[in-house]
Amino acid sequence: MTLDQTLMDDLKKAMKAGDRIRVDTLRVLRSQIKNAAIAAGKELSDDDVVAVLNKEAKKRKESIDMYEKGGRQDLADKETMEHDIISGYLPAQFSEAELRAKIAAVIAETGASGMADMGRVMGVLMPAIKGRADGKHAQQIVKELLS
Repeated sequence: MTLDQTLMDDLKKAMKAGDRIRVDTLRVLRSQIKNAAIAAGKELSDDDVVAVLNKEAKKRKESIDMYEKGGRQDLADKETMEHDIISGYLPAQFSEAELRAKIAAVIAETGASGMADMGRVMGVLMPAIKGRADGKHAQQIVKELLS
């Protein structure tokens, strides 16, 4: 069963259960997936769907920060619930230790020795951690390990 089918099945279950926040969140996700499929001109693979889910999760995370800075905890709580729902469909994220080990292995594999090699390291690293770690966080760790 594809991830898109799983989302559809969970949407049906949420509708039957009357879980309003889950229904609304899953409808938005399905809509974004459909829009991405139309833009691509083809059916999306599970990796493509995960990319859409990551994008939506990132939007929620940014909204949470903005609402908290603006003193709107009620809206931040709603975005947090949506983020938690979306995160349930994403692959498990690397822990800090796992990410550092992965980066160290890539640095050793590429033979990188300084900041001049950062592009080469990131080029190999990003496909390996796609969807399982934040690129900005990985970049910070790479900078730390290369300097």
